[in-house]
Amino acid sequence: MTSAPSPARPPAYRRLSVEARREQLLTASLTLFAHHAPEDVSLDDVAEAAGVSRPLVYRYFPGGKQQLYEAALRSAADELELCFTEPPQGPPTERLARVLDRYLAFVDGHDAGFSALLRGGSVAETSRTTAIVDEVRRAAAEQILVHLDVPDPGPRLRMMVRTWIAAVEAASLIWLDEGKNPPAAELRAWLVDHLVALLTATSATDPQTARVVRGLLALETPDGPVGTLARRALPVVAEASHLL
Repeated sequence: MTSAPSPARPPAYRRLSVEARREQLLTASLTLFAHHAPEDVSLDDVAEAAGVSRPLVYRYFPGGKQQLYEAALRSAADELELCFTEPPQGPPTERLARVLDRYLAFVDGHDAGFSALLRGGSVAETSRTTAIVDEVRRAAAEQILVHLDVPDPGPRLRMMVRTWIAAVEAASLIWLDEGKNPPAAELRAWLVDHLVALLTATSATDPQTARVVRGLLALETPDGPVGTLARRALPVVAEASHLL
């Protein structure tokens, strides 16, 4: 007679250093917050995911779930900021494509949490969480300006870049709502084209942006995103030539 299998035992408690234990709890909470809105995650969920007791979670985060959420958000924000860091080598649009590939991979891996974070309205939202999100937006804008080689942008150019960052966020949320369609590579290509189009439109009325665009074009290749977009857009522009 075959004996019944023994019930699964919970993972054995492991004694870790203070830093290692805190990192373990943050990792567990990041995984949960990535796929659930903050209000749907409890400390019991975090404790279970980390294989520890609820009192131990409180020992490391005496402020409860709010403190844990803010710490997890800070960790995710640091990771997200790194997505926009790219060596200033090669054509700018190719650098931007690599940045967007990392950004969309982050969005893909933090889908529900990313939506809750940017849409706001969570019970866990505070002035501190809002400040963390705004810090990421500012850092992203500064990195884009670095790739545009503009150390001192004027108001029009700065506004244009921040407008594009907002558009990237909105497109990311719509992408999640639409079941991550179109494929990430197509979305990335469209977002690159979007920035090129914004730069072109702004250059028509802003001399600084016009200088930036001329400098960028000198670094691009005929078969790159700018050249491809120009070949596709020219026929459309030609059809409207009667308006000139």
